[in-house]
Amino acid sequence: MLTVNEIFYSIQGESTRAGRPCVFVRLTACDLRCSWCDTPYAFHEGRKMSVDEVVTEAERYGCPLVEITGGEPLLQEDVYELMDELLARGRTVLLETGGHRPIDRVPDAVVKIVDVKCPGSGEAARNDLTNLDRLAPHDEVKFVIRDRGDYEFARDMIDRRRLAGRCAAILFSPVHGVLDPKTLSEWMLQDRVSARLQLQLHKYIWAPETRGV
Repeated sequence: MLTVNEIFYSIQGESTRAGRPCVFVRLTACDLRCSWCDTPYAFHEGRKMSVDEVVTEAERYGCPLVEITGGEPLLQEDVYELMDELLARGRTVLLETGGHRPIDRVPDAVVKIVDVKCPGSGEAARNDLTNLDRLAPHDEVKFVIRDRGDYEFARDMIDRRRLAGRCAAILFSPVHGVLDPKTLSEWMLQDRVSARLQLQLHKYIWAPETRGV
């Protein structure tokens, strides 16, 4: 059984699939408390569903792209069966994970989007950096950046861990409403960073606090 916060169909707002229609399966519970978290309602709210029920609900939209997110989806044991079943149904599966839980059991075909926590999150000490050694070429790494200190942390992490060229994308995402994307863009251009600016597209389409999008 899984504890599911919500299942919805929307426009993908992040990753290299931004702009594409996507079914989101948001699982309940997270053991991090990032300062900029925009889904605290996923810490506790949810309903019990079997893997088959989740798959049936996700398939109702007829969409080939499915993202499993949270909360922190890797806290729930049955998430691995869910990923396997969605892959068996021919879906492209994205997994958004906080980067502090081991990703070694995630099926190879799943596109892992690993969020490396910067100091501004308050959770940088929880990063499991061995996950960066487990990246597949189709995976992506995300840094949510709040300020100049976060930017320098992310920029230096790319060099220290030799991330450029080891995964499909390195994403720099400014905290919405806190760090001006123009400022982050200028820093990236000045340093010629091997990363991609990511804006949370859904927060520009709908109001940032809107749920289910």
